[in-house]
Amino acid sequence: MGLTLESVPTFILYFVTYLENEKDFLLIGELADLIGVSRDTLRHYERKGVLPYPVRSPKGYRRFSFEVIERVKLIRRALSVGFTLDEIARVFAERERGNAPCREVYSLAVAKLEDVGKRISEMEILRDDLEKLVGGWNEKLGKVSGKEQARLFEDLAASSQNGLENRKKSFGENLRRKDKKGK
Repeated sequence: MGLTLESVPTFILYFVTYLENEKDFLLIGELADLIGVSRDTLRHYERKGVLPYPVRSPKGYRRFSFEVIERVKLIRRALSVGFTLDEIARVFAERERGNAPCREVYSLAVAKLEDVGKRISEMEILRDDLEKLVGGWNEKLGKVSGKEQARLFEDLAASSQNGLENRKKSFGENLRRKDKKGK
């Protein structure tokens, strides 16, 4: 017995019925709860192009395949290490065009690592400034009674000038480090 044209509609009907089975899809709320993000986050991911547009039910409900779970986990992890949604979308688009965006991903990660180093340096300077400020305030509070004003905020104006000088110094050190790395 060979295949006939009559077999095709039955197969298509079975396939569509199988795909339309509610157990094969997650509604947006189910996906959001499962992954721990909001529905608005998932909608935003769709608009930004990092999530494929889902199949819609006859009533217009989004119906996500289970594969989307891994995609959202990947997106969340990429965001957690500093990639933006636009960068992630660009990488996914390159992949979908059959390209290998690995070098771009690497370059983006290197730039993010350099930025983290810069922010750490800035935070260390801020910590040093705060340590000096708090130390000075501690001395000042020791010299006043409980009802007397120590006028701690007024010390901020003087300390802001010192902080500015420290930031300028740090900026110059960061530039010198970059020059050494480049050579």
